[in-house]
Amino acid sequence: MKTHQQILGIDGENIATKYLIDRGYSILKRNFRNGHAEIDIIAQLNTQLVIVEVKTRNTSKYGNPEQSVSSKKQQLLAQAAEAYLLQNDLDLIVRYDIISIIKNQYKTEITHFVDAFWPGLY
Repeated sequence: MKTHQQILGIDGENIATKYLIDRGYSILKRNFRNGHAEIDIIAQLNTQLVIVEVKTRNTSKYGNPEQSVSSKKQQLLAQAAEAYLLQNDLDLIVRYDIISIIKNQYKTEITHFVDAFWPGLY
């Protein structure tokens, strides 16, 4: 049985996927795993491979969802993105986005941070 947090996370990823499709992105893969890393959504927009981390919360009482993407998580995403590129023999520019979602009984608020971080520059 899934926990409330797991269900909320799945809902968030579904919302983010629809959001991206509605804006012209092609979804290439969801929940891509490589070692300890998981990429929530791998999308393509023109010549860019877009690595999307989705963070969903009920409230921003303890901080906005996007604030929970640590530098360690960013490095894991970069490693997984490199593995995906190699496995699929792709030569695309990689961009890292965060989609932050506040979802509760009163609202669903989506914020898309394009080019949210650049792994390896810290």
